[in-house]
Amino acid sequence: MNKQNIDIIKADGELIELHADEIPELAWSTGPVSYEYHMKRRTLFDASVQRSWRTPGTLFSADSAILSIKEGKLLGVAIAFNGAEFRDRVAALGPLWEEMLEAKEITAEEILGVAERSKLASWLNPVIDSNTFYVHAIAVKPEARGQRVGYLMMEYLFNKAKELGYLEFQLDVLSDNPAVGFYRSLGLEVLAETRAPKPAEFGVPIEFRMGKILDLH
Repeated sequence: MNKQNIDIIKADGELIELHADEIPELAWSTGPVSYEYHMKRRTLFDASVQRSWRTPGTLFSADSAILSIKEGKLLGVAIAFNGAEFRDRVAALGPLWEEMLEAKEITAEEILGVAERSKLASWLNPVIDSNTFYVHAIAVKPEARGQRVGYLMMEYLFNKAKELGYLEFQLDVLSDNPAVGFYRSLGLEVLAETRAPKPAEFGVPIEFRMGKILDLH
């Protein structure tokens, strides 16, 4: 796909390593307060996302990502997969924590803390059916905003979901994220509003599950 010299392409081959250092910041931008609640330490988040990016079957893996690129520069990223994979991809992060522990990038106490907070925050994400194409993350670099990068990536994902025969298209977004209006403009509506007490005490706002039924014709 090429509009305004912007290419939307699958993240594979040399692109995975080429842009690996840029992925954590993009991922963080999708929900800073939520990730701060989970991780407490930004360097811990960055290290875990980079390992996940390079590890198939995990939550932030390049195996389910598309990249927006213009003249060789990364403008944005989106990570999307079968909704039923969400919990499995979260669980697949376990071995990565062990690797980080061995590399002294995290302590055993920090792992326990992340696990406890993640469990408390898990109530924010309702179960996703296998007939749903789920967008786990989509982000555009600040300097690339206004170039319709988000629209092009969403258009790509809508078409991909239809091509694969999915009936529904869903994502989760914090209710105070300006992207809510953008998603509404694309036909997504709020399906659920979820709040988890402990994360809320930290400042994590209500989360919206947004979605739409796909027209496969």
